[in-house]
Amino acid sequence: MVFEPRLTMITLGVENIERSTTFYEKLGFKKSSASQDSVTFFITSGTVLGLFGKAALAEDAGVEDMPVQYRGVSISHNLDDEQAVDEAFAHALSCGATATKQPHKTFWGGYSGYFTDPDGHLWELAHNPFAPLDENRNMPLPE
Repeated sequence: MVFEPRLTMITLGVENIERSTTFYEKLGFKKSSASQDSVTFFITSGTVLGLFGKAALAEDAGVEDMPVQYRGVSISHNLDDEQAVDEAFAHALSCGATATKQPHKTFWGGYSGYFTDPDGHLWELAHNPFAPLDENRNMPLPE
């Protein structure tokens, strides 16, 4: 296979690595000992979440570092039920997240809300009754 369809790492470009590291640790992410002053790695179930300086990430990727209001990307965290979404949303706000859309019943029959981290990265907290989580807390989909 030329390109294996899987995600190994998501890297977020941030303005202040220390501030963003503190935010994600408050959310409950566990910082890896492989982290350095210039990059933070968080251990998740299967995928690594990385924090890297926004300007340095732009340079590394060969793109211009420009301010962006909406990136056209959200990171989703699915939960078992509506109450879990509400609790996780309140926790994220207590850690310094900014609410963009309060949890609510969705047009597709689920329940979700959105917040941004200190650098404006958009997160969705959702309960999808049509795609329950498995024993590993992953969301299996039919092939």
